[in-house]
Amino acid sequence: MATKTLQIPTADGRADAFAAFPDHGERHPGVLLYMDAIGLRPVLEQMARELAGHGYYVLVPNLFYRHGPAPVVELPEYIGEDDRPAVFGRLMPLVEEHTTDRALRDADAYLKFLTAQPEVSAGPVAAIGYCMGAVLATRTAAAHPDQVAAVAGFHPGFLVTDAPDSPHRLVHSLGAEVHFGFAENDLPPEAMKELNQALDAAGVDYTTEIYPGTVHGFTMSDTSAFNPSALQHHWDRLLPLLDRTLTKG
Repeated sequence: MATKTLQIPTADGRADAFAAFPDHGERHPGVLLYMDAIGLRPVLEQMARELAGHGYYVLVPNLFYRHGPAPVVELPEYIGEDDRPAVFGRLMPLVEEHTTDRALRDADAYLKFLTAQPEVSAGPVAAIGYCMGAVLATRTAAAHPDQVAAVAGFHPGFLVTDAPDSPHRLVHSLGAEVHFGFAENDLPPEAMKELNQALDAAGVDYTTEIYPGTVHGFTMSDTSAFNPSALQHHWDRLLPLLDRTLTKG
């Protein structure tokens, strides 16, 4: 397995990023992995390595690069319940400053960079994300329907809002197959119904699923939200999706 630390040119500067890919001297389908709100850190690098081990080039940008290289804020090695108020008190201003306009400009740069890498094969890519990253993956796919063939989001936040550009209002623009895996407390039933209705109306090939016994953040092994069986369930959903859309599609 090969890994790299990279600098992605963007309209607003340079985003540091982590990449992992098989070290076979071959080209592999590209996956743009959007971090959760906690940021680019070892647990996400490990997830990128695991995904790359299945035959993908995985790019993980530091979404908060405008504020400095990752880690942008100091993080404990393990984020327990007692740590969350202080950690998220530092992170939320960064999340709030990452506007939709910024996210879309960055998405253009990330996709251009990803598809230009010599280890990435021609053809469609996937956009996947965790927490806030699920929203960004959806926005990226909606803005680039001819490039993004798969979208996956896990313990997503704010997929259904009252905003005119709420992600669920964009799904008619998707050209991707979609999987959203929710924690039990992520989305009220009426919002889940609204999301499913929007996906149905758009004719999107999708699955939405509530992962049992989970709380928000269940894939992240460096937090108290971690659920090992749910993490495995996430791989069981994600890997076939990528295989169908990127490898066989």
